[in-house]
Amino acid sequence: MCDGQRGGPPPVKELEKILYGGKRTGNHVDEVWPNLYLGDMSIANDRYGLWKLGITHVLNAAHGKMHCQGSHEFYGSSIEYHGVPADDSPSFNLSVYFQPCADHIHQVLNSPGARLLIHCAVGVSRSASLVLAYLMIHQNLSLLEAIKTVKQHRWIFPNHGFLKQLRALDIRLHCLD
Repeated sequence: MCDGQRGGPPPVKELEKILYGGKRTGNHVDEVWPNLYLGDMSIANDRYGLWKLGITHVLNAAHGKMHCQGSHEFYGSSIEYHGVPADDSPSFNLSVYFQPCADHIHQVLNSPGARLLIHCAVGVSRSASLVLAYLMIHQNLSLLEAIKTVKQHRWIFPNHGFLKQLRALDIRLHCLD
């Protein structure tokens, strides 16, 4: 039986309908949870913009990919950098990064004065999936609740494969055998 969710989280097709709704324009960066910012490569490559936002940590969900060349050298000592070499492909297994990234995000957000930017190329699929996983793992939200929470601040659209992986995580976290 599942936590108040009739048989578990909605099917992926229904989640995609929910994600597709609402505004579909976005900023380069949006605060989606206190001190947790979701953005694209444009803001990630703008050190002055990050400084103005007070960003202290960057998690790049497209580490090593074209135009997402963030690194310790790029940010210097002013920003702590963490990279995840994820592909925005439905066949990519992003789920292996859910727990370690959620733990990293949790640790950063529990540090006094910390502000974390999580980004990928566009800030709607890879990085959004890692934010959703964090909200599910450490804030105890269901996948649907996490999506609704983030969508209040930013349009997101994890690819079909990532949604399937997030749905599996939701079932593992919130459903009993």
